[in-house]
Amino acid sequence: MMSVKKTMLLLLSMLLGGCGVVAAPCRVASAVIKVVPVIGHAAALPTDACAAVIDP
Repeated sequence: MMSVKKTMLLLLSMLLGGCGVVAAPCRVASAVIKVVPVIGHAAALPTDACAAVIDP
């Protein structure tokens, strides 16, 4: 049972490692902005650029 917990912890840390964690707020904000009809995609360009700079 303990090895399963360790394995899950290791996999979770691998997924959250690196610059992806830092870029996550930009990506989440971009996804929320893109929901807005008509202007969502245009308004989300700055947050997309932010995420692209942090995590290419």
